[in-house]
Amino acid sequence: MPSKDDICVVDLSIQLAPQHPKGLVLANPVMTASGTFGYGVEYSELVDIQRLGAVVCKGTTLLPRQGNPQPRLVETSHGLLNSVGLENIGVDAVVKDKAPIWASWRVPVIVNIVGESKSEYVEIATRLEGVAGVSGIELNISCPNVAAGGLEFGVDPRLAAEVTAGVKAVTSLPIVVKLSPNVTDVVEIALAVEGAGADALCLINTVKGLAIDINKHKNHLRAISGGLSGPAIKPIALRMVCDVAKAVHIPVIGCGGISCASNALEFIVGGASAIQVGTATLTNPRAALDILEGIEHLMRERAIENLTELIGVART
Repeated sequence: MPSKDDICVVDLSIQLAPQHPKGLVLANPVMTASGTFGYGVEYSELVDIQRLGAVVCKGTTLLPRQGNPQPRLVETSHGLLNSVGLENIGVDAVVKDKAPIWASWRVPVIVNIVGESKSEYVEIATRLEGVAGVSGIELNISCPNVAAGGLEFGVDPRLAAEVTAGVKAVTSLPIVVKLSPNVTDVVEIALAVEGAGADALCLINTVKGLAIDINKHKNHLRAISGGLSGPAIKPIALRMVCDVAKAVHIPVIGCGGISCASNALEFIVGGASAIQVGTATLTNPRAALDILEGIEHLMRERAIENLTELIGVART
């Protein structure tokens, strides 16, 4: 006798940019988070990354960056504190060395971009325009805006909207805007970037944190503070995702502390159309695929044929 898994055929596909002329269809809702999966190439020999919904590459800046001095990682209770400092090869090397590899993949690759001014964001997006292998841009607005005295783009609705509109004007690629949790009202920021043309939103980025070594009487990180990720921030991320999903009319991607299928489904039933797996991949390279298989198994077990049946059901 065939099992339930054999009987129920499930559709995990999701349209991540329904308002964009090109759209961005993912085979499933499981994506990797920027900064934890390199350029995808590093994991391709360990796991079948072609089964994923999308790969988001590490933060890309206009020029190469060496990142912050060591130590820049420290484990905390149920989390990881990092101050890597956006170490990366720069956009030109991404276009020259990585994009040709991505162009041969089935899984779409979204490039996370980071700038210190609006003009830098625009220039990076311009250099990615028309590059085979690049399926979208994730606009990371959680970094210091030097032109505004160190203020982060992601904490000011006007600045967030300005950089989103600036990038939108120079690219034909779908734009995902990644939001910061270090704000008073994340919904206000989300509405601002939606109004400026964002095709989807991703939240959250890391939460600001600090760790002190009581034996050495000094901070664990050379950069003093860092960004907290991992299971410790999941309740924060889930609350923000649910709040934003209720307020906007574009897809929301949930990110923050997701380490198993049940975690992912919390975000989906809370309103997320897709999820990103970050810190979990550092301890288990197969984490994203385990989560994908878990979602698929649960849907078959409950005879849920289409993922869209689950999105936001907790809000009804």
